[in-house]
Amino acid sequence: MTLADTSLGSILGTVRYMSPEQARGAQVDKRTDVWSLGVVLYEMVTGHPPFTGETPGEVMTSILETEPPPLTSYITHIPAELQQIISKTLRKDREERYQSAHKLLEALQSLRRSMEFKTALEHSTKAPSWLRWTRSPTALVLVLLVAAFAVAFPFYWHRNRTPISIPEKSVAVLPFENFSDNKENSYFGAAVQDEVLANLAKIADLKVISRTSVMQYKSDAARNLREIGQALGVAHVVEGSVQRVANRVRVSAQLIDARTDAHLWAETYDRDVADVFAIQTEIAQAIANQLQAKLSPAEKSAIEERPTKDLAAYDLYLRACVLYWGAWSNGAYAEATFFEAASLLNQAITRDPEFFLAYCDLARTHSALYFTGKDHTPARLALADAAIASAARLRPDSGELHLLLAEHLYHAYLDYDRARAELALAQRTLPNNEAIFYWMALIDRRQGRWNESVRNFEKALELDPRQTSYLRNTAQIYELQRRFAEATALLDRVLKLLPQDPGADEYDKREVRVGRASIDLAWRADSRPLHVAIEAIVTENPAAATEFPYQWFNLALCEHDLVTANRALAAMKPGGLGSGSGERFPRAWFEGLAARARGDAAAARAAFESARVEAETTVREQPDYGPNFCVLGMIDAALGRNEAAIREGRRAVELLPVAKDSIAGATIMEYLGIIYAWTGEKTLAMDQVAATLQIPSDLSYGKLRLHPFWDPLRGDPRFEKLVASLAPRSTNK
Repeated sequence: MTLADTSLGSILGTVRYMSPEQARGAQVDKRTDVWSLGVVLYEMVTGHPPFTGETPGEVMTSILETEPPPLTSYITHIPAELQQIISKTLRKDREERYQSAHKLLEALQSLRRSMEFKTALEHSTKAPSWLRWTRSPTALVLVLLVAAFAVAFPFYWHRNRTPISIPEKSVAVLPFENFSDNKENSYFGAAVQDEVLANLAKIADLKVISRTSVMQYKSDAARNLREIGQALGVAHVVEGSVQRVANRVRVSAQLIDARTDAHLWAETYDRDVADVFAIQTEIAQAIANQLQAKLSPAEKSAIEERPTKDLAAYDLYLRACVLYWGAWSNGAYAEATFFEAASLLNQAITRDPEFFLAYCDLARTHSALYFTGKDHTPARLALADAAIASAARLRPDSGELHLLLAEHLYHAYLDYDRARAELALAQRTLPNNEAIFYWMALIDRRQGRWNESVRNFEKALELDPRQTSYLRNTAQIYELQRRFAEATALLDRVLKLLPQDPGADEYDKREVRVGRASIDLAWRADSRPLHVAIEAIVTENPAAATEFPYQWFNLALCEHDLVTANRALAAMKPGGLGSGSGERFPRAWFEGLAARARGDAAAARAAFESARVEAETTVREQPDYGPNFCVLGMIDAALGRNEAAIREGRRAVELLPVAKDSIAGATIMEYLGIIYAWTGEKTLAMDQVAATLQIPSDLSYGKLRLHPFWDPLRGDPRFEKLVASLAPRSTNK
């Protein structure tokens, strides 16, 4: 799939015919069709598309931001009325367009009649009126436009509305209904569905939709299976129910053709709970048989393999999985939740030392604590390595192990080439696992392969079409590339999808609202949308202020708002925080910035000294971690320890260059530019800013224009010229 076929977020159609509302993921109506017909008419008249670009993303930016060249750019003698008609079809605001295709046709016909009358007066009356009128080249073009109009509309409609063909051997396993009296066993019912889905996903001859995209179709809600099949791009769906009572379990499942609602297979299993794994295997095999999917001996063996013989260990494992994935989505409680998940997994392994999947998730949990900087110590890394070694001992050739190794090499060692090789091995036995494309996309992004990263996120979306995190990650790529129009369109799409995403909670929604509003600050140096968004969120839920104190505090600095800076500071937790590139500033650092902003030099210095003690300790404990040196360098620059600050900033760049990590490396380059500016090295600072702007990074027009970090460079002609060059066209003077 390419963006020319289907854009991210299930926006169907050829990109250059998309209206602005389609590009943003908004609702479409008759006026959307008028826009696309206007594009067709523009091309028929001029021979050129009105909106251009070398990539689909650039075309989308052109649609959202630019006006097409006037028709006279290509044809000298064009009636002003024709220019007005086509311009009206291509208005960014659909309220200003023709309200229907019929109204557009009426306008064209009216212009034709007007020109026919005018031409008849100017030419000899001896020839038939229709022949006299068509002697005008422009009039002839108009005749062709009107004649072709009836053809253009159905052609456009077919091209832009025909969905991707649905494979016959495709299936989505919908959430199973939980009939257990003890509703705390709901995770057990979800696990049955998960295992059936996971078993089917191991069959290369099938297309199987991933868990995230099916979870919105809860079992207690009315289901329109035809609509679900179309939305997920599958021909078949599986429904089921689970009832667990003491040591007995009843599982019912049925396979349905989503296109016709025909029931193809159904079965009920009433057995001892210890047989639940066998039930899951039998369901998957029966479905594969009904869909006539070919199973290799290795695939059959993989489906029949049981995760554990100990159901109590399995319960502990399931609870840990819920906590682990919840920790990623809710940053406010991530650290404690990771530790709790690790404890449950260790208990599961104690009960069953041969529990392969428990070792895998234990390794993921330790690796996550290490990668996020919450415990970036050799001891934590050793725990992750030990769990991986145990998993490798049990199943050295499994796809799950290769996927785990890829994640660990990415998180813990930044060894992206080896991680890529492990993903290639994992794909051999996990053909329907969208996580493989997801991790490939993340690796591409870290290595600066931006277009490849977008393509891999698209491939992941094919298997998990309702997964909003893939859209958010792609939006981040566009932000780093300063392609803000495209990032805005994707985040607008995410905001529409989040209410339907069962994996998303209120934290996710707030995070996207803040992220979407932050684009205006970066793109246009307009802080108002972010200010409004944060104030609205805090008003709705005061406790939510703890979720984004970094953005809130920096917004206050940009607006020179000391009251808000103190409010954001009060929302910060003692452990400090960072921007997400691995650096973690002590809370005292922000106290020092607030004191400096209000002109209290003594309080600022005391706070920075306190922050330095904490940062120096971290560097001593983790001497090979670049972001730590970056933090120490910033603090020393604030304290006037210029030589040390520059040395530490350069050391950070050496330890984590852009060539090793294109995201975190670019952030460290930006911090080094600030260190140079604060230490009076203006030329070096300007060179560093220019270099950072040459690559995808967080450095933006809004930051350079508004953030006080760059105040030492203000008034420098080179700096002012550079900032002005970044301004969006609408703000250029």
